[in-house]
Amino acid sequence: MPDALPPCSVLILAGGRGQRMGGRDKGLLEWRGEPLVAHIQRTVRPLSDDLVISCNRNQQAYAAYADHLVGDAEADFPGPLAGVIAGLQAARHEWVVLLACDAPLVDQALIDALRQLAVTADSAAMVRQGGYWQPMFSVLPRRVLPVLEQAWATGERSLQKALLRETVQGFECAVDDRRLSNFNSPEWLQG
Repeated sequence: MPDALPPCSVLILAGGRGQRMGGRDKGLLEWRGEPLVAHIQRTVRPLSDDLVISCNRNQQAYAAYADHLVGDAEADFPGPLAGVIAGLQAARHEWVVLLACDAPLVDQALIDALRQLAVTADSAAMVRQGGYWQPMFSVLPRRVLPVLEQAWATGERSLQKALLRETVQGFECAVDDRRLSNFNSPEWLQG
């Protein structure tokens, strides 16, 4: 089934402050002998010839995992919406898989299902888990870029709220689906 899907870009967001990790760059923290971003890159590399990482520091380290890097247009870590805008501006394909750098258990089956849902509905698709949207697991058509830019220009900083200005298909996942685990605290790295 995935062979029938149109080409996609992959955007990995790695531009945050890492506050819950004591200011350390989450995507570069080691888990099972490799940086978190390496696990995600290995999963998504076969899906795309256009892997974009949005990062605001440590560009040299991230360059090894991306086809190209982008940074936020504004300084001081303005949040994921800014990273998505920068990534969509740089993406080469009309469909963009959006993932966070701290979710190393995501797998191709989940990504393929999201892509299939988005392409079939011709709209964005986002994971819903326990009744909550999970914007860091999404597939977006590049055409949402002007909507996101307009949201930003009017002061919106929530990626989820900006994305939900358009039609979004929900892909339901179980509350305990480990593929959606975000490694948000040092304890997660012990596993």
